[in-house]
Amino acid sequence: MLKDPIVDEIRRFREKEAAKYGFDVKKMLAAARRRQGRSGHKVVSFVAKKKPGA
Repeated sequence: MLKDPIVDEIRRFREKEAAKYGFDVKKMLAAARRRQGRSGHKVVSFVAKKKPGA
């Protein structure tokens, strides 16, 4: 199988980021949400809204 330097770089970055949060998915998600909030971009939620009386 061919080695792809871009894929290798992404895997190194992913490992480094996961280690930063102790490989805790909840901590990684919380950090991502904080970054998202600071980005200044509009955040869109695709969560279905509950119908009244349902």
